[in-house]
Amino acid sequence: MNWKGISRNVGLALLVSSLFMLLSVLVSMLNGNDSALAALIISFTITFIVGAFPFIFVRKAPKISLKEGYVIITLSWLLSFVFGMLPYALWGGPFSLMNAWFESVSGFTTTGSSILDNVEALPRSLLFWRSSTHFIGGLGVVVFLLLIIPDSSPVKLRLANMELGSLSRSSYSARTNKTVYIFAYVYLVIFALAFLLYLIAGMPAFDAICHAMSVSATGGFSTRNASIGAFGSRWIEAVTMLCMYLSSLHFGLLFLVAIKRSLKPLNNPIVKYYTSSVLLFAILLGIGLKANGYCNSWGESMWNGLFEILCISTTTGFAIIDNSTWPGIMCVLLLMPAAVCACAGSTSGGLKIDRIMLAFKAIGRHIGRILHPSSVNEVKFGGRVIKDEEMSPQLLYIVLYVLLLSFSILFSLWFGVDWQNALGASITSLSNVGPALGDMGSMGSFNGASDASKFVFTMDMFLGRIEIYPVLAVVAMVFDKRNR
Repeated sequence: MNWKGISRNVGLALLVSSLFMLLSVLVSMLNGNDSALAALIISFTITFIVGAFPFIFVRKAPKISLKEGYVIITLSWLLSFVFGMLPYALWGGPFSLMNAWFESVSGFTTTGSSILDNVEALPRSLLFWRSSTHFIGGLGVVVFLLLIIPDSSPVKLRLANMELGSLSRSSYSARTNKTVYIFAYVYLVIFALAFLLYLIAGMPAFDAICHAMSVSATGGFSTRNASIGAFGSRWIEAVTMLCMYLSSLHFGLLFLVAIKRSLKPLNNPIVKYYTSSVLLFAILLGIGLKANGYCNSWGESMWNGLFEILCISTTTGFAIIDNSTWPGIMCVLLLMPAAVCACAGSTSGGLKIDRIMLAFKAIGRHIGRILHPSSVNEVKFGGRVIKDEEMSPQLLYIVLYVLLLSFSILFSLWFGVDWQNALGASITSLSNVGPALGDMGSMGSFNGASDASKFVFTMDMFLGRIEIYPVLAVVAMVFDKRNR
């Protein structure tokens, strides 16, 4: 194993985190040297030194193998979590070691769950760092790394193939080496658009930049206890819904819309299916909100239903109403899109609508073969024929997702979580959605959960964000006798 090459690339990922820690230090100074200044300076110093250390001994980035690439991806994420928890742990307050770990993992994986009962008690610099973890994680720890690595490096191409995955790359009309830049351009444009629109809608500048980082990453961390609902503005809610929807679409399609100046790329079966499913669930939830007396008018219920379904299906996790007292059928309406979520090639998590459509097409093909054994049955997806070797990993991913979800629910119940929270929190953690149901719902927190269950949920977040396979590859390498 080429540990010099691995350490150099992981070091780059840590340097990205240290840069945003330095920005948080500046925010602290601009706010009169708030109470998190010392914690952020120490965190920046430690992270920068550890990130820069490999460059002292490794002058040139060596070539990496497939196995080493998976190790780089896994370690980059895990060490970002570890060093990302330093500002929280050193500041103290509600942040025990487990709580600091939970907040860091939730931030970098863009899950948006929190252990904080009073977000507004945090100093501004720590709120900025909290939103920054979303911004880093939304683009991707490894994608940030790839933006730094020169185009000529073979490391870049190999890592890009691993990090983006075939499902995410399917709609890009560019070489793999260029998809990294396309993803970054679209991501930054959505961030800038969200920031400007929030300012126009009347949101204060600091809140606007933090919420823009969250919404572009489909994260969910807010600077207010009542999330988006704290602003009491339909304009701000409308901006949030627009940006959540854009961030949940395939970035390759959005790039094509921009360069072709046409909406035709969005005339895509996946986008149509996703959009129609969001509208259907929004209408059903709106009916539930009105029928159960949570809203006074049909207009209000439909608006709130659309907002909440977009928050769940895009995995953003913002909120304008409290879902802790909702009846069972309305909770089911939230959990169904929470498992599937949005499109591949976006910043959202979950199974992805692409995989679900692919699974239905595969089932249809199998039934067709049973009925007509001699006929040729092909799975067409996005205008092209999908081969079995391309389809199998996506279908197996659904199986892995269900298995991990089952284990997560069982462990959560074992560690004292009630069945409703065990089910809701496991789904929303594995899909990187964020808030769950009941006490862990849209206006609640995970603070009341045991440390063991919090750790289970953070493992769900990590596996959901990295899409399981890289971690399984690394685990297999550890137990593979040929690597010893």
